Amino acid sequence: MDDMPHILVVDDDTRLRELLRKYLTDKGYLVTTAADAAEARSKMATLAVDLLVLDVMMPGEDGLSLTRDLRKTNPVPILLLTAMGEVDDRINGFEAGADDYLSKPFEPRELLLRIASIMRRSPKPEAEAAPLLGMGAFTWDVGRTELKRGDEVVHLTTAERELMGILAEVAGQAVSRDDLAARTGNAANARAVDVQVTRLRKKLEDDPRMPRYLQTVRGMGYMLRPD
Repeated sequence: MDDMPHILVVDDDTRLRELLRKYLTDKGYLVTTAADAAEARSKMATLAVDLLVLDVMMPGEDGLSLTRDLRKTNPVPILLLTAMGEVDDRINGFEAGADDYLSKPFEPRELLLRIASIMRRSPKPEAEAAPLLGMGAFTWDVGRTELKRGDEVVHLTTAERELMGILAEVAGQAVSRDDLAARTGNAANARAVDVQVTRLRKKLEDDPRMPRYLQTVRGMGYMLRPD
C-alpha cells in the first residue's frame, strides 16, 4: 500500500466522485475523495497526497481558487476537471498553477493516461547527480529537474518543470514554440507555452519584462541562456 500513488479526488458530484474512486482504485491507485475544497484541505492536512484530481465548478471555494492557494506552499500536481472546454478556460487553469486540464465529459481511460503522464513527469526523489546550470542566484539541476535559489527549492508546476527540462537539454539554442507545445502535450494550443514561459520568468528573472535567462528568439521561439 505504501508504494501505491495516492490520489485525492475532489468533486461535488457524488456519483462521479465514487465512480472515479472505484475506477482508479481498480487501476492500482490509492484513492481518497472529498466533496468540496474545505474537505480537501482537511484531508490534505493529515494525508500525504501524490496528485489532486480537482473539479473546477464547486459550491463555495471553486477549483481555480483552491489551486491558486495551494500553489503558494504546496507542490502537489493538480489535474483540473471542468465542464468548460474553451481555450481561455484552459489558460485560466494553467495560470492558476494546474499541471493538466481535462474537460467533462471524458473517457476514464484518458484520465488514467493523463494521470500516468503527470506522475511520470514528476521529479524522482532519488535522482542521480547531474550537471547544474547557473542563472544568477538560481541553479537548475538537470537530473532532478529542480530549480533552486540558493538552498531553497523554487516551486514549479509539472508543466513548468517539463518546459525548463526541454530548454535545458539544448541550453543556448532556440526551440520553436511549436516544438515546445508538441513536447509538452499542448500541440493544439501553443499559447499554453507562452503562459508557462511567462510564469517561469516571474520566478526566475529579476525583471520578467526584460528576461536575461529565459529569452525570446524572434521568429524562432524560446531559449534558455545560463551563465
